[in-house]
Amino acid sequence: MLLSRGRNPSASEVLSQVVHVKNLRDRVTATLGLLLIIRLGIYIPVPGIDRVAFQSFLEQGGQLIGFLDIFTGGGLSTLGIFALGILPFINASIIIQLLTTVLPQLDDLQKNEGEAGRRRVTQITRYLAFGWGLLQSTIFAFILRPYAISSLSQATFIIQTALALVTGSMIVMWISEVITERGIGQGASLVIFLNIVATLPRALGSTIELAQTGDPRTVGGILVLGLVFLITILGIIFVQEGSRRIPIISAKRQVERSNLLTSRQSYLPLKLNAGGVMPIIFASALVFLPLTIANVTKIPWLIIVASYLNPNSSSPWLYVLVFFSLILGFSFFYTSLTINPIDIAVNLKRGGVAIPGVRPGSATADYIGTVQNRLTLLGGLFLGAVAIIPSAVEGATQIRTFQGLGATSLLILVGVAIDTAKQVQTYVISQRYEGMLK
Repeated sequence: MLLSRGRNPSASEVLSQVVHVKNLRDRVTATLGLLLIIRLGIYIPVPGIDRVAFQSFLEQGGQLIGFLDIFTGGGLSTLGIFALGILPFINASIIIQLLTTVLPQLDDLQKNEGEAGRRRVTQITRYLAFGWGLLQSTIFAFILRPYAISSLSQATFIIQTALALVTGSMIVMWISEVITERGIGQGASLVIFLNIVATLPRALGSTIELAQTGDPRTVGGILVLGLVFLITILGIIFVQEGSRRIPIISAKRQVERSNLLTSRQSYLPLKLNAGGVMPIIFASALVFLPLTIANVTKIPWLIIVASYLNPNSSSPWLYVLVFFSLILGFSFFYTSLTINPIDIAVNLKRGGVAIPGVRPGSATADYIGTVQNRLTLLGGLFLGAVAIIPSAVEGATQIRTFQGLGATSLLILVGVAIDTAKQVQTYVISQRYEGMLK
């Protein structure tokens, strides 16, 4: 088989490697098989629930559950045993990431204890995922209690429902870890990617049925909405891959032939959107929370607050303003958790690396912090626009078939697709160089 050098592998080369290389083929097959098992588990029903009545609850105001239902591939609405999916593990990972900035013990495990420390943090994340999943499944069981059709007592119904949901969530977490170790891509991200993709056929089918009515305004609205989604995807790719490359200079003593001190220039990349999709997820969960609590508790003042934050209200400007502000705020918050300019400056100084024209130490930290804040502002403004513009176009065109598949879903789809494609390319390139050595 002829392999090329010095460039990224082409699509035909990737497909050829998947077919002919056993290791890569086994990884791809294992990934697809495990993802299929997760999809099948969503349709194994939790017993004793009136699904028609629960679906009516979702249509009347379960916005938060409807939002989370996207990330479970319809598991919450179908009430399968994998209804919670990977959500408890994702929440636990976020909590551990937040606690790492507060607890020095966790920070020391991740940075100074090597592989053993990272395994310890992973184990803590699993335990936290189990506890968080047990809490979520219990709350969900209380929400489902009015829709129970079983002759069991309320306590028995809550216990058996909670245990079924948390068990399914732990199975999904285990499968995602197996995908990460023995498959292609990051398991948890691929599970969410699959769940979002699983909702696309239904949305596309509804859109095609709507277009078949022949109404010119409807067809025009669908074309406009499709164009907006296409532009949004292109913008997401640009921002996800965009970064500011800060030039850095490191000195290296040449030992092979001479003792001359030479300079080698490289770059410190700072991503334009360091927070990824997390600011939109945090903002969406927070803005939908009053709506869900108001529907469950029926507290009068909370119902009034929820009515102003309802995106489907007659005047959604307050919702747009609050949502946009939350996205921008969480962009700065999450970036501050993931990127520490002081740590970067210390590591650069230890490695004998400096930014041209900037003194090492605190001056370097201030410079990196200033650049990162500017990038975060641009990235946050983009996230806010991406989150609001598609929804605004849906409202203007009255095309609701893609409702729910907004900025969050598109960001996840594009990000996971790019990361997985890069990992496949890495395997292909490694096989290319192994073939050269042979």
